[in-house]
Amino acid sequence: MRLNDCHNSEDFRRLAKLRLPGPVFHYIDGGADDEATLRRNTAAFDDCDLVPNVLAGVQDIDMSTTVMGRKIAMPLFLSPTALQRLFHWQGERAVGRAAEKFGTYFGISSLATVSIEEIGADYACPKMFQLYIHKDKGLNRAMVEQCKAAKFDALTLTVDTIVGGNRERCLHTGFTSPPRITPHSFLSYAAKPAWGLNYLLREKFELPNLSGHVAEGSNVALSVGEYFSTMLDQSLDWETAAQIRAEWGGEFCLKGIMSVDDARRAADIGATAIMVSNHGGRQLDGSRAPFDQLAEIVDAVGDRLDVICDGGIRRGSHVLKALSVGAKACSGGRLYLYALAAAGQQGVEQALGNLRAEIERDMKLMGVTSVDQLNRNNLRWR
Repeated sequence: MRLNDCHNSEDFRRLAKLRLPGPVFHYIDGGADDEATLRRNTAAFDDCDLVPNVLAGVQDIDMSTTVMGRKIAMPLFLSPTALQRLFHWQGERAVGRAAEKFGTYFGISSLATVSIEEIGADYACPKMFQLYIHKDKGLNRAMVEQCKAAKFDALTLTVDTIVGGNRERCLHTGFTSPPRITPHSFLSYAAKPAWGLNYLLREKFELPNLSGHVAEGSNVALSVGEYFSTMLDQSLDWETAAQIRAEWGGEFCLKGIMSVDDARRAADIGATAIMVSNHGGRQLDGSRAPFDQLAEIVDAVGDRLDVICDGGIRRGSHVLKALSVGAKACSGGRLYLYALAAAGQQGVEQALGNLRAEIERDMKLMGVTSVDQLNRNNLRWR
């Protein structure tokens, strides 16, 4: 299978599986417990149908939107995800270059493998930083100050990782950061020599935004679930979130909002955006899908902040359905991580190109020329 054979997310997934050691692939691919929520995140879109209009004169399409204070060229952006140089040696650099080419947001995680300073200096497209609140308060302050200095456009506080989810695939494979090669996992890594050579011979793997403060994740191997459960501050509350918003002073997003009550609280503390998200089905299995929750959250706070539908996006039609409900934009991780693992920057660009073409084609088939023409009249639920 080659990159030219990848026409959709599932194609990139298959190619990524061919390129990655088993533990690394299953870290991207897996969810919590029985993975019911992981599956539902995408399946939720199948319960809603688009109702097109015709004869609308759709030669010229404008798919731009403004979200978190920045105009982006398409209503889809790349969620922050951790550990990207484990998936491909180019890591966040490849994702940032692809986002820049397509004129959209991308985000880096506190657990990124490229520094805040480098991303701020080298990429002109809109950038968000995903902040995990650690027990080390000095580390938290340092990351916020570094993002200010690097002129990031938005700070995104992740609020759904108060403990690590039960990621059973990682328990079965023994996946850790950095990778811990065991007798059980040795063959999985040995079977992918190209990945191994890149990991061993290119720049040393580390989490540069954390490594000056904590050894875990860079020099001490932990699973991501262990990291969340042992390193993050479980006392994180609304008061702390409000303090971080005030300290940051700019566009402030809460990632992991799933209830109307929490959406209202987010608006009350001055958040300018929320990502309706269940962490890709990696945390609370059995929780609702973002698309299932989207309408009631938009109705509650859509006039007070930007509502972003995060997770489960695999098709341009999914984006149109979320925008018709009232989301300002959509975002996702796996939609580009499979492509990154498959072919680095070229893979991410091809995945974004496929999705952009789907959004444009589907807008024309829906009879709309701009995203603000999409509304719930376009939808019917089964």
